[in-house]
Amino acid sequence: MVKVWKLGLMSYDTAFKIQMALARKHLDAVLKGQDSTCDTLLLVEHKPVFTVGIRDDTPKNEVMRLRALGAEFRKTNRGGLITFHGPGQLVAYPVINLKHFKTSVKWYVTSLEETVINVCNELGIKGTRSPYTGVWVDDNKIAAIGIHASRYVTTHGISLNCDNDLSWFNNIDPCGIEDKGVTSLTKESGVECSVEKVTPIFLKCFNKVFGCETEEIDLKTQEEILNSVYNKLMIQTASS
Repeated sequence: MVKVWKLGLMSYDTAFKIQMALARKHLDAVLKGQDSTCDTLLLVEHKPVFTVGIRDDTPKNEVMRLRALGAEFRKTNRGGLITFHGPGQLVAYPVINLKHFKTSVKWYVTSLEETVINVCNELGIKGTRSPYTGVWVDDNKIAAIGIHASRYVTTHGISLNCDNDLSWFNNIDPCGIEDKGVTSLTKESGVECSVEKVTPIFLKCFNKVFGCETEEIDLKTQEEILNSVYNKLMIQTASS
């Protein structure tokens, strides 16, 4: 059973803190020799933000240029290079223990790709893999994937272009690939594919690929995680 938490439109920083709080619950259970029961799939739309992975070393002047466009810029601990997140894009962060599925990061990334390919198929779009990570329609990327795993506990995940403004990607080489483009479900299908429309399709495909069931997370757990995030934020503010 995987809990689903629909966060709505949220800043990258807040969603990242929620991810880390959930991952901490997993890792605490691992250290205690217990079996965690907090596998969670976070679904979110981000306010405009450019993010880079651990291998990226974007120059300071480039960071300033991107921020001047009206977006945030964040360096993360995921794999992969630069990408963009914004409204109209479905971002899925599975915070799960792979020991509950298959202890293989390669299998996990392949399964994330397969989930998106199945979503595309449901909408009459031919999504494919390529030598590059992610899902593609011809030479255009429709979904980026970047993950982190610690003791088989995963964070980060998928960003699927649904009905977002693709012009933001004109300001970067998405994922560091110069000769490829980006596309969206709306652009490829010719019909509006909002995040609200795509979410149930995504969940159905995720369940099938991962062999799991999903249900909405309960309010008590939400409050527990949000209080943890808030308390840490207050401590950081007081010490700074």
